[in-house]
Amino acid sequence: MSQRLLLCIHITTMLNILINAYAVSPNWGSEQGMGWNWIANLAKYCNVFVITEGEFREHIEVAVAELPQGKNMHFYYNPQPDKVRKMCWNQGDWRFYWYYRKWQKKTLKIAEQIIAENRIDIIHQLNMIGFREPGYLWKIERIPFVWGPIGGMDLMPVSYLHGAGWKTYMKNKLKNVINSWQMYHQPRVLKAIGRADYLIAATGRAYNVLHDYHFKSNVVLINETGCNTQFITHQTTFFNNECFNILWVGKFDFRKQLGLALKAVAATNNKHIYIHICGKGEENAEKLMRQQAETEGITAQVYWHGNVDHDKIFGMMKNADLFFFTSIMEATSTVVLEAISTGLPVLCFNTCGFGPLVKEFAGETIELSDPETSIREFTEKINMLYHDRDRLETIRRQEMANRERLSWDSKARETVEIYQACKKDD
Repeated sequence: MSQRLLLCIHITTMLNILINAYAVSPNWGSEQGMGWNWIANLAKYCNVFVITEGEFREHIEVAVAELPQGKNMHFYYNPQPDKVRKMCWNQGDWRFYWYYRKWQKKTLKIAEQIIAENRIDIIHQLNMIGFREPGYLWKIERIPFVWGPIGGMDLMPVSYLHGAGWKTYMKNKLKNVINSWQMYHQPRVLKAIGRADYLIAATGRAYNVLHDYHFKSNVVLINETGCNTQFITHQTTFFNNECFNILWVGKFDFRKQLGLALKAVAATNNKHIYIHICGKGEENAEKLMRQQAETEGITAQVYWHGNVDHDKIFGMMKNADLFFFTSIMEATSTVVLEAISTGLPVLCFNTCGFGPLVKEFAGETIELSDPETSIREFTEKINMLYHDRDRLETIRRQEMANRERLSWDSKARETVEIYQACKKDD
């Protein structure tokens, strides 16, 4: 962003932005952390009026009171019953969307009341980022409307689901069909796209669908997650040890492909390579993964840490040699940007929002293909990095050089430019 534009932002009246963000929390990552970080950084440059669900109201109010820009942050809460919150946390529970749609209708009424009492310059549909639920604020006329980051348009690569059971396989085949129809034909999605003055795509796939299929020229690509440039960086001495420590973080489900990671580590045939696993899953999934480690003969090389809080994860990132991210379907993934923030090299698939970033400067990638090919290619990458520690140091330096442009503040400034463009066109 030009210094001239920044100066203009500060010397003119601050824009008032009405934001719809269902998930917001200063103490979480994922969707809640994404919502908080966008809002907290936008508030450096704008007055933000935020409608959110309210599960983390106490955390929000404590954090706002501690921020210099807290005076620019105004929260309105639209709480859900506990049973709906449980559905939301249980990813894949499709019942949640019925309640979520009702929540969006009530949010529209709250938004109309806010607009009646305040001058609102821009309406921003921020999260949840899934495209299939654009809310209803686009119905409000005469105020520029921004939607995004928009994700959820990447399709599940079903070749990786053969070991997940026939129900999971068929469910995701069906989900791909439904997703394809919704992103091209769902009436409310089309109306929100058509109404938007600007669209923010979270991934390259979302950008292509919006720009090429829906013929929207007012689309920009901004990944939904950001880097924290305040993190203490990686301890490079770990690159020089004989032992090679790999960090894996995630839930034990088919999307995360932990089994594939274990097989790749086993295939290296190197007893000096260790994998540290943070996360848990359903009881059967955990049992299966531990059995697989035993079957592969790497029980002594696997450390099961269970669910680990954010601060400890960052500490583990600074003491690891490689972050191994085997997910086959995400948006950009908060945890990948956290690894980049600490200067930890990443190994992952070149897919979704995170793959192109890693391929550009933050590590090594392989293309989606099939499980057997992926195990072989990941194994080759791990062995290469084990023997070429200079490559790890090069990646770390590249991450440090690039993390500022991926920072939350940088994303906020890009978004303010979008708001300014909306006002000029208004």
